[in-house]
Amino acid sequence: MTIKETCHKPILFDTNIVIYLLHRVQYAELYVPYTHLATPVISFMTVAELYEGAFRVGRGTRKFNSIVEELKKYGILECTPQISEKFGEIRALRRNRPISVPDALVAATAMAYDLPLVTHNAKDFAGIDGLKIITEYQK
Repeated sequence: MTIKETCHKPILFDTNIVIYLLHRVQYAELYVPYTHLATPVISFMTVAELYEGAFRVGRGTRKFNSIVEELKKYGILECTPQISEKFGEIRALRRNRPISVPDALVAATAMAYDLPLVTHNAKDFAGIDGLKIITEYQK
């Protein structure tokens, strides 16, 4: 998928993309165009992962507060029975090539809502039939 194909349509950002954009790390610039040309949404799982990281540094810290503010930039997709079903299917199909619970839930969210997934770690999602991946990482 190209940026043009995603124009003004919702796209799901993986947790790594949100972290890159939040902390303005090296790879962030690769994904900034997607924040302007599409409607960025995130999975409930990404919210959970961001809060986990925030609690590791401590509630009330500047970093914690920046994550709370960052979440306001995204639509948040809640868990549904369809996501749970897709999650089970993904984990069962990938039993010989395990996928983490957070990655499986993010992938299931994308599939249940029929959204492309923007990630810097496309290899983590390899072999999931029907999952549309967008990445700017070329290895």
